Amino acid sequence: MGTAKVSDSSSGDQIARNHNESDVILNVYDLTPYNNYTYWFGLGIYHSGIEVHGKEYGFGAHDFPISGVFEVEPRSCPGFIYRCSFSLGRINMPSSEFRTFIEDVASEYHGDTYHLISKNCNHFTDDMAHRLTGKSIPGWVNRMARLGSLCSCLLPESLQVTTVKELPEYHDIEDGTESASTSTPRVAPEIDDTDQEKHLLSSKDGSSEIAFIREAQASCKMP
Repeated sequence: MGTAKVSDSSSGDQIARNHNESDVILNVYDLTPYNNYTYWFGLGIYHSGIEVHGKEYGFGAHDFPISGVFEVEPRSCPGFIYRCSFSLGRINMPSSEFRTFIEDVASEYHGDTYHLISKNCNHFTDDMAHRLTGKSIPGWVNRMARLGSLCSCLLPESLQVTTVKELPEYHDIEDGTESASTSTPRVAPEIDDTDQEKHLLSSKDGSSEIAFIREAQASCKMP
């Protein structure tokens, strides 16, 4: 009897560990068909997202000082062409704890701070990879940003689009937390040089949605 109890307890612990564990996967997308030619030279213009606990998280631009971190279904980010995935390791973190983690990270990645060269979606995924696994994303994914001004020159005009002009509306989601969703963003009639440096998600068929993560609220401290 005693042995059976130990076995049951061990089995329960194993199930709990399996439930808490998750692969950390980098999903990479093409922003332009030209990547089919430049990829073999270690170059290209890419979007990337981090997949954890069955959801993919990325960073996009908008004009407001709130979270630009969003979640989508894995390998299905609207407006981009999925290319490949890389396993970065595993974490032992319950989904509820990870949710708190991603909300904290979202407070550091406001949509109005997005910059194609210095703070883009690939900077975000590299930061996430470091925090979760201690690893970096492959260097070629963000190489064009490191090449600086060449990146904006090589971007097709269709990718140098304006940002979302509407403040996302937050709503309840399944786990009781809140996210904001937006369908295909409306393109403003006028864009300036700053807007041209920002790329935001858009769905070609208008049917996809992205859900922005509500950032963690800073707690007030008594003086």
